[in-house]
Amino acid sequence: QVQLVESGGGLVQAGGSLRLSCAASGRGFSIYGMGWYRQAPGKQRELVAATTSGGTTTYADSVKGRFTISRDNAKNTVYLQMNSLKPEDTAVYYCNTFPFDVASPWGRGTQVTVSS
Repeated sequence: QVQLVESGGGLVQAGGSLRLSCAASGRGFSIYGMGWYRQAPGKQRELVAATTSGGTTTYADSVKGRFTISRDNAKNTVYLQMNSLKPEDTAVYYCNTFPFDVASPWGRGTQVTVSS
């Protein structure tokens, strides 16, 4: 089982950038597809971006062209580069397996706040 720790969030003005990191511990990280998810207040958690174990990526329409997901299997880490941030990107961001495995526990997430 993989344990996940997210970092890199913060407060940024609209139009700014942030880079999130997700460090995974445990065995077998490289065989998992990984995704970044987010949950805004009062809303359901949603998938933002994902990468397969082979590096194929997919993005939510709302972030296409602005966010980039990448992974470094040697470091057991997945990243989310977020550019041109908008206030509606404000949320707690989590990483987890993709497709989501109910046996994979959620981390604490990292808060991203975009001011207008």
